[in-house]
Amino acid sequence: MDIKEFTEIINADFYTGVPDSQLKSLCNYLMHEYGIDKNHHIIAANEGNCVALAAGYHLATGKVPVVYMQNSGEGNIINPVASLLNDNVYAIPTIFIIGWRGEPGVHDEPQHVYQGQITLKLLEDMDIEFFVISKDTTKEQIKAKMSKFDETLRRGKQVAFVVKKGALTYSDKVLYKNDYEMKREEIIEHIAKYSGEDAIISTTGKASRELYEIRERNKQSHKYDFLTVGSMGHSSSIALGIALNKPKKKVWCIDGDGALLMHMGAMALIGSNKPDNLVHIVINNCAHETVGGMPTVANKIDFCKIGEGCGYKHVVCVDNFKSLDNELQRAKTSNELCFIEIKSSIGAREDLGRPKEKPIENKKMFVENLNK
Repeated sequence: MDIKEFTEIINADFYTGVPDSQLKSLCNYLMHEYGIDKNHHIIAANEGNCVALAAGYHLATGKVPVVYMQNSGEGNIINPVASLLNDNVYAIPTIFIIGWRGEPGVHDEPQHVYQGQITLKLLEDMDIEFFVISKDTTKEQIKAKMSKFDETLRRGKQVAFVVKKGALTYSDKVLYKNDYEMKREEIIEHIAKYSGEDAIISTTGKASRELYEIRERNKQSHKYDFLTVGSMGHSSSIALGIALNKPKKKVWCIDGDGALLMHMGAMALIGSNKPDNLVHIVINNCAHETVGGMPTVANKIDFCKIGEGCGYKHVVCVDNFKSLDNELQRAKTSNELCFIEIKSSIGAREDLGRPKEKPIENKKMFVENLNK
């Protein structure tokens, strides 16, 4: 179904969400129609953030908001749905649009498989009435379901459209770019060079895929790297847990701006513990690139000031390879908590591959090497 027809049926005035590749048609349509507009469309830091923002919108306007997300975000919405939106609490009507990654019977990446299996059950447990949209779903079927959903929403309850792969379409193209020159894959090559045989914890998405391919290309072992294929926003906390318990080993965390924003409280925890063997690197392209390139708010934020405020000992931002190499060399030999923000362009190779090993195999290699 064309996304324009779908949004006309929903007839909502305000959307907030975290971008998802399964919902790329919706994301591109919203960016084309509204861009980032405080009155109509806001890309939030995480899905729980979206729910609270949607609640505020409803309290202020009396209208029904829409929250969009990948099904991996269901975990982030359970608390605000149960303790804020629920009709036993404040009865705030909300429409959810959820991309169904890991749908049973459809091949997907390992981090999506279990989440895909429990997607509908979690909605049932949260008492959210849902309707699954596939390529075969007609406009008339969605109209009929929305008519029933309207009755549910009037009772202060929540509803959800669960979107299968390819169910929604949008023909217009949206180009996402920034003014930075360094490519992320080349940046990660430099990090891999200077980190040597140290442990690297890399964030969700293309960064981990690029690190994997760099090791393959250089004929290096993958035992040095923990690829955080899921749990977006938690790589830095994983790195902290390792650094605190392996104080004699240098630990590098390759983070992204979208991931960092999603759970930015981790920076406060890292800064308060001050592990002198941790290097926290944020590759900032101001975009949710892995799921399509939609913008984050990172272009309006000074991560370095936040790092300083959280207690990182050495904080720096670089936008060229000469400065990057100087900082990586410094971080390699220093004994203090470091934060390096790297300004990066948007873009990745179209033929970028994926890890051949299963996550459990990656974990085994990494742990064995870590405990040598």
